[in-house]
Amino acid sequence: MQGLAEDLANSEVVVSTVGDFMVAWVSMAAVASMGAKTACGSIFDRKEIRAMKNVMWLVVLFPAALLAQSAFDGTWVVKLEQTQLPKKPEVYFLQNGVYECDTCIPRIKVKADGKDYPMAGSPYFSMVSVRQTADGVEITEKHKDKVVYSETDSVSADGKTLTEEVVDMSAPNGEPVKAKEVFQRVAPGPDGASKISGSWQAQQIKVLSANGMTVTYHATEQGLQASTPGGEGYDAKFDGKEYRVHGVPVRSTVCLKRVNARTIEETDKTEGRVHYRVRMAVLGDGNSMKVTEIDEQRGTTMNYVMEKKAQ
Repeated sequence: MQGLAEDLANSEVVVSTVGDFMVAWVSMAAVASMGAKTACGSIFDRKEIRAMKNVMWLVVLFPAALLAQSAFDGTWVVKLEQTQLPKKPEVYFLQNGVYECDTCIPRIKVKADGKDYPMAGSPYFSMVSVRQTADGVEITEKHKDKVVYSETDSVSADGKTLTEEVVDMSAPNGEPVKAKEVFQRVAPGPDGASKISGSWQAQQIKVLSANGMTVTYHATEQGLQASTPGGEGYDAKFDGKEYRVHGVPVRSTVCLKRVNARTIEETDKTEGRVHYRVRMAVLGDGNSMKVTEIDEQRGTTMNYVMEKKAQ
């Protein structure tokens, strides 16, 4: 029993999140916020099963004490100053009145005339409009005639910097999440194209809404609960099965794997397709969590740190 307690104390905790940056993730975040993950199924080898049996005996004998010591319990906030943004550049083209986003999921190619055009391939929006401005574009996404996302892209006078101002209005409580991201040009566009054309590398992100950077975790006897201020969350067990994410406009599921007392891996699916794999490691002080978020659909990886709020 003492040896197991020492193993738990010295172990590393990892958690996956939901969303595109977020989110979140929970890229739940998505978040969150906000990439393909391994399929849910048989996730424990024999050694892990034996360890889990020992842990379950502890839960039976001392459930309250064990849950109280969970490294994940509490509210966590992203520390943007310690964020390593994806290295894969965004690629845009705007020429002859037609806008293209080659790195968007789904790929966007519509006239930049401000009109709504049907868009297939996304469970989050079904219409998109793009309007060309003097220094960039304005993008609006709708789902069932409701605006769920807007973005204003502006290129600096020297053509070297792109600023994207984003408003995400898809949260079930209706509260918008606002963010600003700055990019640096890494490749020019074709001759005669608008100055927004080319490849852009993310340099800095600033989330202007605290609700877009916050998630609360609560350990249960057999799993983990997660919730965000926007109303998204889940209540899942460490059994390799898929559990529904509530508070999102599409069918999303999570699959949890507990590696040890400080390690949880999560696989997130959207409409049956793997989207995110996120790994979070609670550090030794118990107040910081290192997160690696893989977006399999976009082929990008983002690393960031979360900090536990004072209780």
